[in-house]
Amino acid sequence: MPPPRRAALLRALRPRNYRLFFSGQSVSLVGTWITRIATSWLVYRLTGSALLLGIVGFCGQIPTLVLAPFSGVLVDRWNRHRILVATQALSMLQSLALAVLALAGIITVGEILVLQVAQGIINAFDTPARQAFVIEMVEQREDLPNAIALNSSMVTGSRIIGPTIGGILIAAFGEGWCFMVDAISYVAVIASLLAMQLGGEKTRAGVRTSALEELREGVQYVSRFVPARTVLLLLALVSTMGMPYMVLMPAVASGVLHGGPHTLGFLMTASGVGALAGALYLAARPSVLGLGRAIAVATATFGVGLAAFALSHTLWLSLVLLPIAGGGFMVQTASTNTILQTIVDERLRGRVMAFYAMAFLGTAPIGSLVAGVVASRIGVQMTIFLGGLACVAGGSWFALRLPKLRAMIRPIYVERGILPAGTSDSAPVI
Repeated sequence: MPPPRRAALLRALRPRNYRLFFSGQSVSLVGTWITRIATSWLVYRLTGSALLLGIVGFCGQIPTLVLAPFSGVLVDRWNRHRILVATQALSMLQSLALAVLALAGIITVGEILVLQVAQGIINAFDTPARQAFVIEMVEQREDLPNAIALNSSMVTGSRIIGPTIGGILIAAFGEGWCFMVDAISYVAVIASLLAMQLGGEKTRAGVRTSALEELREGVQYVSRFVPARTVLLLLALVSTMGMPYMVLMPAVASGVLHGGPHTLGFLMTASGVGALAGALYLAARPSVLGLGRAIAVATATFGVGLAAFALSHTLWLSLVLLPIAGGGFMVQTASTNTILQTIVDERLRGRVMAFYAMAFLGTAPIGSLVAGVVASRIGVQMTIFLGGLACVAGGSWFALRLPKLRAMIRPIYVERGILPAGTSDSAPVI
């Protein structure tokens, strides 16, 4: 008898450690999104420049592109739980520094840029460690796709709540209190990590080789293994061409829709609603099978929603279109994560998830910087529109590659029991 739908949707929450992680991160991520909207609004209020919005986004994420390959090696060598405790504590201090400077009324764009770089360095280690740590908290490997989807729903749920709270706090008290709320929210995730009951230090395979050899092995694995390389290339394209719409959102809210911080909060929330729906769809799926087609469709959907949003001049229409874009983006990124985690060798997990972080977060700063420059020349709306078209093209390219990818992944899934032995070649794989 199949489990009740609600139980199936939340099955990854059965282990105590994952429940602690989920609850602590849920609180902290709300604070993170409050800080994101406050930082964007503060920079735009101080400068009125779409270019500087792009530069701030670049500074916050470029360290991931540079450092992720090296951090992935460390994640495969070190204790992932301890890495996360350290990165969360450092993130709390970064938010506290923003709060003190903003509340004192002395914060400058230069200081914001320096602190964004600091947070980017922290994230370069935190993101692959957090992604690779999931499998240590989930006791049943078949629950891993559900755990990844629940992670995504946690992130997107915070995207709905955080920007709304952030818009209210900015309007009522100013950006400084947004940063302070974020700093306090890190207490929840640090407490949840410290409360976990773990089986002690785990020995990582391959530690006998040098760090440079492990780095080279990770690069070769990702570059030569076609399924991993293909999904990462598509993710990099979407992050570079599509994601900058988030950085340009304050310019849309103010310059196109003629609104204020509340309008920005509504737009971010609308995108988050769609992303949450996409994450819940993935959480309700019974298995990883068929996610390749979902990636192709979701990428094209994200591009269409983004292009249509770029043409909107009214708030109500923008609020209708953004959930389409948000849902497509979430399904594409979370499905990519799931496929990578189910095909990768365990000893390479940290390194592969570091390349995932590079494709997801590391390429975004390049897109943000380019989008800021392009928007200053051809306008915010046309910049977002072109990014949407690029995502549609990327989804079409991936759909053409699917038959080859399915043939390569099939034996891996049979070996790991995801597909039963003797399964027909026509059965869905990804």
